[in-house]
Amino acid sequence: MVVKIGFVKLGCIGSSILLDLLLDERAERQDIDVRVVSAGAKMAVASAEEVAVKASEFGSDFYVVTSPNASLPGPTKAREVLAATGKHVIVVSDGPTEKVSAELAKKGFGYIIVHADSMIGARREFLDPVEMAIFNSDMIKVLSITGVYNILYKEIDRIIESVKTNSPISPCAVVVEKETATSAAGLQNPYAKAKAMAAFEIARTVSRVTTEGCFKVQERDRYTIIVASAHEMLRTASKLAEEAREIEKSNDAVLRRPHYDDGTHLEKRNLMEKPVKPSAQSR
Repeated sequence: MVVKIGFVKLGCIGSSILLDLLLDERAERQDIDVRVVSAGAKMAVASAEEVAVKASEFGSDFYVVTSPNASLPGPTKAREVLAATGKHVIVVSDGPTEKVSAELAKKGFGYIIVHADSMIGARREFLDPVEMAIFNSDMIKVLSITGVYNILYKEIDRIIESVKTNSPISPCAVVVEKETATSAAGLQNPYAKAKAMAAFEIARTVSRVTTEGCFKVQERDRYTIIVASAHEMLRTASKLAEEAREIEKSNDAVLRRPHYDDGTHLEKRNLMEKPVKPSAQSR
C-alpha cells in the first residue's frame, strides 16, 4: 500500500523546513507519496484556506500542518479545512501552541510542539535574507543533533504504519522538551548529551529574547541589539550541538537510522558497518 501524505506549510519554523524530506532521505521509499503546499512566509486566513483546499485535492490519507503559533487564525483555518475531509490532521508547531494543546486534542488533532524551535529576530534594521538563512541553518543543526528531527519523523512514520495496516490512528500528543529531545538523539557519551541539552535550552530561550526585541522594546537602538543577541545565542547553540556530534564521531558511535524502501527503520552505530533492523542487530 502507498500512503499519501499532504503537507501544508504556513510561515516558517525550523521543524517544517525539511520535514517532508526526513521521511525519504534518499528518495527511494516505495510506501509513501508526498505533496507539499505552502503559503510561503504568509499565514493570513485567506492564504491558509487556499493552500489547505489545494492540499485536500490530493486526497491524502492524512495531513500535516506546520506553522509558528498554531493558535493563530490562519493555521486554525487550515486545519479546520483539512479536518472537514474526514482525514487525520497533525499540527507541528512551536512553543506558543502549547496553550491550545488541550483544545487540539479535544478536537482530535495530533500535535508535536517543539520548544526549541524559536522565533527569528524579525526587525528590519537587523533581518535581511542572508541573516534569515543563517538563523534557519543554525536552527536546523540544533534540531537535527539534539534529537528533535528524530521525534518528528518517527511520529509521522508511526501514523504511516497505522494507515498501512488499517489500524486506528492514535494521535500524536508530543511536547518536545530538552530531555525528550536528547533521549531521542541516541547520544552515548554523557558529555555529548550534556552539550546537546545545553544547545536545546539555549535555542529555547532565543524566543524569549526575540519576543522582547520584536514586540516589547520600541527604541531602535535597543531592539536591534536585542534581536542580534538572540541570533548570537542560536549560533552558540549550533556550535554546541556540532561539538556533541563530533564527540560521538570520535567514538565511532553516531546513531544512524536510515529508511529502507518499505519504510522500515534500519540502524547502525559504527561508520563502516551495514545498517540492519534493530531486532537483527540485537541478536
